[in-house]
Amino acid sequence: MTVNGSDDVLIVHGGTPLEGEIRVRGAKNLVPKAMVAALLGSEPSRLRNVPDIRDVRVVRGLLQLHGVTVRPGEEPGELVLDPSHVESANVADIDAHAGSSRIPILFCGPLLHRLGHAFIPGLGGCDIGGRPIDFHFEVLRQFGAKIEKRADGQYLEAPQRLRGTKIKLPYPSVGATEQVLLTAVLAEGVTELANAAVEPEIEDLICVLQKMGAIIAMDTDRTIRITGVDSLGGYTHAALPDRLEAASWASAALATEGNIYVRGAQQRSMMTFLNTYRKVGGAFEIDDEGIRFWHPGSQLNAIALETDVHPGFQTDWQQPLVVALTQATGLSIIHETVYESRLGFTSALNQMGAHIQLYRECLGGSNCRFGQRNFLHSAVVSGPTKLQGADLVIPDLRGGFSYLIAALAAQGTSRVHGIELINRGYENFMDKLVELGAKVELPGKALG
Repeated sequence: MTVNGSDDVLIVHGGTPLEGEIRVRGAKNLVPKAMVAALLGSEPSRLRNVPDIRDVRVVRGLLQLHGVTVRPGEEPGELVLDPSHVESANVADIDAHAGSSRIPILFCGPLLHRLGHAFIPGLGGCDIGGRPIDFHFEVLRQFGAKIEKRADGQYLEAPQRLRGTKIKLPYPSVGATEQVLLTAVLAEGVTELANAAVEPEIEDLICVLQKMGAIIAMDTDRTIRITGVDSLGGYTHAALPDRLEAASWASAALATEGNIYVRGAQQRSMMTFLNTYRKVGGAFEIDDEGIRFWHPGSQLNAIALETDVHPGFQTDWQQPLVVALTQATGLSIIHETVYESRLGFTSALNQMGAHIQLYRECLGGSNCRFGQRNFLHSAVVSGPTKLQGADLVIPDLRGGFSYLIAALAAQGTSRVHGIELINRGYENFMDKLVELGAKVELPGKALG
């Protein structure tokens, strides 16, 4: 279901447990990047398990602007991408299609290899803290790219073949790791990337590139070595399921005292989340097709939680779980170490009746890079508290879904504004809410 224009408000009548079954498809943090990787090949690629989300539509449009043919495959959720006729795109068209997405920055390496030049407009994305793109450009310079800043964006050129280099990331950034991988595979020589991100989505992207003919080795010390090759072919790949969406529905089951079977959820990529879910008091059962999450009926436990890069507790799991922690008995301590502004969403929860206090200090864990920089990056959640319906304005993707969870768990009616943002990463979330028995409606139109 597409939500836009005047339909960008969702009315939620809370207090009903979410019960039933939903399905998660390919990961938002992998599928668009695998689509970009198809640009590197000389043959068509076939990507399966693709979700119908806005980020996929944005990348599809950008690929088509650059001459890539993108069409549905033989099965639902399958795309066939043919990069045989890559070409330059109009600057204004790139800007219009990119919108608020940050993904265009990952087109740089593939376009430099295929065309010798690239243009990147100003970038958007969720406002959850600093996500500087300057490092992306510095990496590309190390590969040999020439970059010129213009009024409408950044213009990049590769006067000669890009060459491998040694890079050490100051922080294991997922985006920077993706940039290096997509650039290094066709660069001349060997690229060594130290302190790389090693998220499951990064491993899956490496699997895609290896299927295309890349030579990539991952060491146990977060070092990735890429030996450049002269050419790459296509790939056939089924994207790994979205562990972040699965955890969001798990938190929704806990907060609403519900029972949700998440078809497609996989234990291996969610082990850290599952351990924490069990400590809070949530119950789950794993089978070959998915994971069932439910509230067992007993009181929930307060916990101390610190987010971290993989294999730690993912920052994208934090916001939905915090809503459930408002219903736990005692004081929960949250230390956010990945994005300095990610706890800003809690002010709306307090308006609904939660008791959440933010702190600048590093609470409940080790000191992190935000500890001396005056950011409110720690929280103490006192519970349980009854939540009441309210008017909510969605701040970012995960915060937005967290507001939905809070509205569903609350007594009374909430109006959630800006739900189009949720479409960036949650496929058919409105239909899924209805399937789970949520009482939601668009203004003037009942859905469930």
